[in-house]
Amino acid sequence: MKTNLKHFIALFALFLIGSELQAQYGSPYGGRGYGYGSGYGYGYGRQRSGIPQIQDTPKEAEPMTAEQIVDAEMPRFTEVLELNEFESAVLGSILKKYVQKRIEMQILQLEKEQMLAGMERITKEQDEELKAGLPLEKYEGFVELQKNGLQKAEKEKKKEKRKRKRRK
Repeated sequence: MKTNLKHFIALFALFLIGSELQAQYGSPYGGRGYGYGSGYGYGYGRQRSGIPQIQDTPKEAEPMTAEQIVDAEMPRFTEVLELNEFESAVLGSILKKYVQKRIEMQILQLEKEQMLAGMERITKEQDEELKAGLPLEKYEGFVELQKNGLQKAEKEKKKEKRKRKRRK
């Protein structure tokens, strides 16, 4: 009886080890693209379902708000124009206000002439408020950024930094 118990324990241990190995390493017949049971419903590989899978259509990206647009660009403006915190806050609040007005103009979908006149009026008001809120050299730098573009100004700023490093 003791030998039966020993055989039973040994058989039970082999059974546990065997099932553990099969769970870790897969089918004993392959199941990895070769031999019997290689992905045709016989092995433990990826099973195919008879139920068709529905593809989710990507949702259209919601348009950014004026605040999101300005917040995304402000670090670049601050770096290029070398604004302090106060100047950065002033510029940010003014830009948010007028970007919101531009968005509202686009939503109205006015005729071309009306749209151009409205945008010119908004730009003029923005320039007046910026001139009043920023130091003259920062305002002129911002106007220059608008004319030349922010990317060009960033490239020039990097070139200046390189020249300064070479001089040192």
